[in-house]
Amino acid sequence: MEILDILIIGAGPIGLNCAIEAQKNNLKYVIIEKGTIVNSLYNYPLYMRFFSTAEKLEIDGTPFISTAPKPGRHDALEYYQGIARQKELSIHLYERVVKVSKKEGIFEIETTKGRYHAKNVVIATGFYDIPNLMNIPGEDLPKVKHYYTEPYPYARQKIVVVGSSNSAVDAALETYRKGAEVTMIIRHPEISKSVKYWVKPDIENRIAEGSITAHFNAELNEIRENSVIFKTNDGQVHEIENDFVLAMTGYLPDFDFLKNSGIELNGDCLNPFYNPETMETNVPDLYLAGVVCGGKDTHLWFIENSRIHANIIIGHIIKRYSTDRS
Repeated sequence: MEILDILIIGAGPIGLNCAIEAQKNNLKYVIIEKGTIVNSLYNYPLYMRFFSTAEKLEIDGTPFISTAPKPGRHDALEYYQGIARQKELSIHLYERVVKVSKKEGIFEIETTKGRYHAKNVVIATGFYDIPNLMNIPGEDLPKVKHYYTEPYPYARQKIVVVGSSNSAVDAALETYRKGAEVTMIIRHPEISKSVKYWVKPDIENRIAEGSITAHFNAELNEIRENSVIFKTNDGQVHEIENDFVLAMTGYLPDFDFLKNSGIELNGDCLNPFYNPETMETNVPDLYLAGVVCGGKDTHLWFIENSRIHANIIIGHIIKRYSTDRS
């Protein structure tokens, strides 16, 4: 039975960085990824641009070359997948981890294609897999989309965009500019302050001039075949014609997977327990890396501020190995 030093779950930027650090330290590792390399980025909107500049997205000191001030999805795919090829990282793609359990100090990792054994496990799964559902009637209709890729299918359609974050604002602006009739349903009294600074004036001006309709302090209550029903905070109920709903309500980590792996989840935001000095969870030798660390607070961690997790984790493992040998 082969026993790996580290099994890494997730081939996103931080998972790749963990693998690179493991490789540098001659540790036997493998990455298990349910989709393609940097699968979450692959599923981003086709024309999305990052908030960060290229150098803040770099891993392992490898330059991220971009001709644009803010790199886009395509640039990131080329960069991260290029690193995986150049470093010849050990990655098993289109294989989902089903269960992580530990017995007699060794992890057994069950996947859709087999079983692995490892001394350490790093969970770097991000949060893009599970939509944050509104749990309202009609949310399961085919016209409701929780993932937005491009504006062209929505030309000349009546679109409702739910939310006021970057993804919602991008969807509203792009579909409007391709001829959609756009209505935004926003729980808050204004566009989110976290919206990219070069985009925020654009959406506010489009709303002010009436090109895009926005209902603030409003909540979507029901989705019907040809309409939607929403309520404003003054108690009024409105029904408008509708062809598609783009529910840009955010995404969540796979909390069931974390819990079933033995990780404690704390508070209303289900923050997973980990030691910030080592990234080790309450389960010894089981680590968290990247944005999954934030629980429901998905705005806390990004590529640029979680790149350090790889060095912290591998450093801790190497230190423990050295202690055990001595």
